Amino acid sequence: MTRPRMLDLFSGAGGAARGYQLAGFHVTGVDINPQPHYAGDEFHQADAMTFPLDGFDAIHASPPCQAFTAYRRRGAGVGDSYPDLIAATRERLKANGRPYVIENVERSPVRPTSMLCGSSFGLDVRRHRWFETSFPMLSAPCDHGWQRPRFPQATNRTAPRRTAEIGVWRIPLATQQAAMGIDWMLLPELSQAVPPAFTQFIGEQLLAAIAVGPRNG
Repeated sequence: MTRPRMLDLFSGAGGAARGYQLAGFHVTGVDINPQPHYAGDEFHQADAMTFPLDGFDAIHASPPCQAFTAYRRRGAGVGDSYPDLIAATRERLKANGRPYVIENVERSPVRPTSMLCGSSFGLDVRRHRWFETSFPMLSAPCDHGWQRPRFPQATNRTAPRRTAEIGVWRIPLATQQAAMGIDWMLLPELSQAVPPAFTQFIGEQLLAAIAVGPRNG
């Protein structure tokens, strides 16, 4: 194998993985939950906090974000049951010594090197994400001015309707997939995904920060 090896911790269905693949990495995903639609090169269902880190050229981690998202605005302790694994993840990756990226939402304990937004990459979604990196990284400023409303108004045959469970307009899955640049995920996976354009942008810079020789396997 001549492609550099990326370990994708807390991988979900692989939005980040697809971007790193496009940048030139071989990507191995790890998630505690099964991910039948994972987009990377290989997948292991395992605990990201104990999975071996050896044998990889770089590591990406997306620890759970629910404790820091707007989801908590529902109040009444919503989000309290979700773990904050960012500090522990950082210490583990620093001790490993390989270049790393930690991704999470705004207002999380991530120490951002940059913030990325879908508007910077021609995507019709304003999904801001913070990225903490162990290597210098350029950012890509938001460009909200060109965007239409976040999604075109969707209808369910006759009229839009709200869902009591999530309080948003029912939007066709294909519309949401197009906005994110993702065509393989279902809605529960898509709602937590990183647009691949973000990690392709990061991965191309990461390649310049690491020296990778030929690998076997």
